[in-house]
Amino acid sequence: MTTLDEERRYIELCGAALRRMLDAARDNVIAGETVAADRYSAERLGRHLKSLAKELSEEPGGPPFFGRIDFAQGSAEHPGRSYHIGRRHITGEHGSPPVVVDWRAPVSRAFYRAGARDPQGVAVRRRFGWSGTTLTSFEDERLELGEEDRDSRILAAEIERPRVGPMRDIVATIQPEQDDLVRTGLAESICVQGAPGTGKTAVGLHRAAFLLYAHRQRLERGGVLVLGPNRAFLGYISAVLPALGEMDVEQTTLERLLGSVPVTAVDSTAAALVKHDARMAVVLREALYARVRKPVEPLAVPDGSVTWRVGEAGLRRIVDDTRREALPYATGRERVRARVVELVRRQAEARGLSATAAWTRRTGRAVTPFLDTVWPAVRPEEVLFQVLSGRSPATALTGAERDAVVWGRPPRGHRSARWTEADLVLLDELAGLIERPRGYGHVIVDEAQDLSPMQCRAVARRSEHGSLTVLGDLAQGTTPWAARSWARHLELLGKPDGRVVELTTGYRVPATVVELANRLLPALEADVPATRSHRSDGRLRVIRADRLESGVVAATREALTFEGSVGVITADDAAETVTAALWDGGLDVGDRHNGQHSGRHSGRLGVVPASAAKGLEYDHVVVCEPAAIAGSGERGLNLLYVALTRAVSRLDVVHALPLPAPLDSVSATGV
Repeated sequence: MTTLDEERRYIELCGAALRRMLDAARDNVIAGETVAADRYSAERLGRHLKSLAKELSEEPGGPPFFGRIDFAQGSAEHPGRSYHIGRRHITGEHGSPPVVVDWRAPVSRAFYRAGARDPQGVAVRRRFGWSGTTLTSFEDERLELGEEDRDSRILAAEIERPRVGPMRDIVATIQPEQDDLVRTGLAESICVQGAPGTGKTAVGLHRAAFLLYAHRQRLERGGVLVLGPNRAFLGYISAVLPALGEMDVEQTTLERLLGSVPVTAVDSTAAALVKHDARMAVVLREALYARVRKPVEPLAVPDGSVTWRVGEAGLRRIVDDTRREALPYATGRERVRARVVELVRRQAEARGLSATAAWTRRTGRAVTPFLDTVWPAVRPEEVLFQVLSGRSPATALTGAERDAVVWGRPPRGHRSARWTEADLVLLDELAGLIERPRGYGHVIVDEAQDLSPMQCRAVARRSEHGSLTVLGDLAQGTTPWAARSWARHLELLGKPDGRVVELTTGYRVPATVVELANRLLPALEADVPATRSHRSDGRLRVIRADRLESGVVAATREALTFEGSVGVITADDAAETVTAALWDGGLDVGDRHNGQHSGRHSGRLGVVPASAAKGLEYDHVVVCEPAAIAGSGERGLNLLYVALTRAVSRLDVVHALPLPAPLDSVSATGV
């Protein structure tokens, strides 16, 4: 077996190989300008080569490999061979074997799946310990001899490494059950019900990277879309895919994806509930197709000195047949035009005239006034304006529901309307009825339990011909319309046959934190199993404070004496007050501007409203006044569950009010 010094020399070999790859990529950019057969091919090849060169030049400065597998001599496929496993493939010199194998390659699967009971041909698995880019140690598991280190020091150190800055990839620590999900085929849609700290977000992102590796050509055509719950979350995960070599994945929120108009108004709770209900799809379809009229008179089409006539019965048949075909509204309009022109063409040809392309275009324009009467062109804003002004029957709603969404004082027209966030979903529904939206080859939806039925429909339209990775936790549902069942949610997302898989072992959240949060599960009415923690470390303190602000400042000051990030999580309406108290206490709170708290932080310390904490992780969390978080609406206890499970090392719960009932037996320390 190789020594530590030999492995360090191997790092130098990797560096030289990467430099050769970059030089070759740059040379190919120059050569590619002269080899393409035509301008289009030259531009396409040039973009590809420049993208490859840019990707290599921006290669993250981390370790070139994190693991190694040595196959036994008796291995059927790789007898006696060794492979270093890393975040990207590093080519060997002059056609020799690769210096480092991409973690997504088929041979790499054995690194994650092999064990003492099933070594999969692997004699030795080696994990490497790093300090920055310096190799410090390694551990070997001799699987062919039945040795398997289930308490690997290097693996534990990587999982428990302090969290400062954005989320990191988990390629060095992927567990077998996670690897199964990451390598699921492109055609299959899966739903990952993941308890806090189980790595469901990482699984989704790594699945995106794996699918792009395994189905590059197909997914480059359709694209991959990652939908996160908010901008803070997107900022947190933004570095993961680039670190894995995937630069061209679209990452956004659903609100930004649907943002066809500015949001300048806010709905009442009652209005938002109705607008997010699936019955609004029926209301909008009725309002849109109410614009289609039956022809009531024959059509005269002038053609030079001749006028062609199409009878009322034929026109009605065309409109009725087109409606039954359930095409997108705009496609239906053009189908009616084409069929009317076809009837005219038959008459013209029967009279010996030739229907040229120019004649067809001219005749198509001539029937536009007829179309504007029976199948008028329309914009989504016009239809929604009609619905919210009360000019549509909305038979799918009750009288009270209709009153909740109808404007008290309608604007003069759709151009002067002030739209809400829920209206974006309705406008997107209408846009999808009028014209098919862009579809993606694969869509990853995180925190999917919080999607409303209408938001689910928006996602389904974009993955109609692709697949989905749905990530979430029913216990962390915090919206009024949050899912109670994944089966129903998958139906709304257009994937009723999607497979639901539960991840219940938390690798990031310590057992002491998990046990506290699990006390809330019976009160959450979520059919999910209790979380188990892989970790026995961690610290929990429940602190009773006579004055909440001073207690929070003291706990936060003590938290900053440890390594890693610190998140102070408060009820939404208390974020400003707590931030001011921390500043007054001499603590530098990152990302405080214009009174807005996005959950991001430029330094080690950030104040986060509970509603923005989902998906984030901090080494040390200070939860302020659990009773205030729990009392902040119907889903307050779910918000508290989210807040408690953001800690990956230490959790302080600071309270002045009595603790919520599920936590009231927890002993507290007074301050």
